[in-house]
Amino acid sequence: MKRYRNGEIWDFEHEMPVVGGNDEVVLGLDGGTTSTVCICMPLLRVADPFPDPLPVLARAVAGCSNHNSVGEAAARETLEQVMADALAKSGSNRSAVRAVCLAVSGVNHPTDQQRIVNWLREMFPSYVRLYVQNDAVAALASGTLGKLHGCVLIAGTGTIAYGFTEDGREARAAGAGPTLGDWGSGYGIAAQALTAVIRAYDGRGPETNLTSSILEKIGLSSPDELIGWTYADPSWARIAALVPVVVSCAEAGDEVANRILFESVQELALSVKAVVERLRLCGEDGKDSFPLVMVGGVLEAKKRWDIGKEVINCISKEFPGVFPIRPKVEPAVGAALLARNFYMKEFCKEL
Repeated sequence: MKRYRNGEIWDFEHEMPVVGGNDEVVLGLDGGTTSTVCICMPLLRVADPFPDPLPVLARAVAGCSNHNSVGEAAARETLEQVMADALAKSGSNRSAVRAVCLAVSGVNHPTDQQRIVNWLREMFPSYVRLYVQNDAVAALASGTLGKLHGCVLIAGTGTIAYGFTEDGREARAAGAGPTLGDWGSGYGIAAQALTAVIRAYDGRGPETNLTSSILEKIGLSSPDELIGWTYADPSWARIAALVPVVVSCAEAGDEVANRILFESVQELALSVKAVVERLRLCGEDGKDSFPLVMVGGVLEAKKRWDIGKEVINCISKEFPGVFPIRPKVEPAVGAALLARNFYMKEFCKEL
């Protein structure tokens, strides 16, 4: 272990006592396109069932850690800072850590996993177990309390469907980013709305209330200013922040906004169906029960036009055994539970 990019990040450890075996902790990280959350929890060597509520020692938040979005240097620095912050808040240090599970968007291949494991290995003692997963895996675990079985649908700034079988097979659909078609995501919905405004303005599309609503929201006076506004800062989260405007217009009866949301529901449901069918989570007859964990701002039931509810209704028609779960804990807690479960599984094998 060595001080990585910024040695001062870990300066707090010099003033702390050596941590004993009874103070073992795990770290769970959820790194999305917008922010990174780190949870520090006790190891819970004996936990059947887990205590309710789960004992969270500390929570820290930092910026984006998706290396595809911000670059490797910024992603590494963000991860190091948020883990140090969580340990400092909990009164722990790296000598207390037994396992780290980092679930981050942008992990799409074993080479991505190995690259990040190498970053973490330079930050922690050699005995710390390190696990790197796509952020969808932590989201699933947040609904199943660390058990990798079922399907998760994330629809926030981006979107992905990810599934696991009890024997360890896995499959995913979507999640390739906006350039390759993250339809149904917050970015996808808002980008379609912006496109509809431009099309209405130049005569290629029907008139829509999205025009006045979006212009008012972002403080512009004319649709021809949208091009400059969009490309001045085309960050995914900035565009996705317009989703509530689209939902409000749809609820007010705007046909264009309603079509955008309806097509988004179909795309999200299609992602889930693709995963369920590839893994046969529904069984041979299509009626077996399986959990579907629903995560992300797009799926939250805050409006009359409930995207999450419509997705479930669409999926239920084909898979009547689907069991929707809206997690009571955040994905970073799911990652911490995975760190604990992975560690205890390896620990028991070694006994």
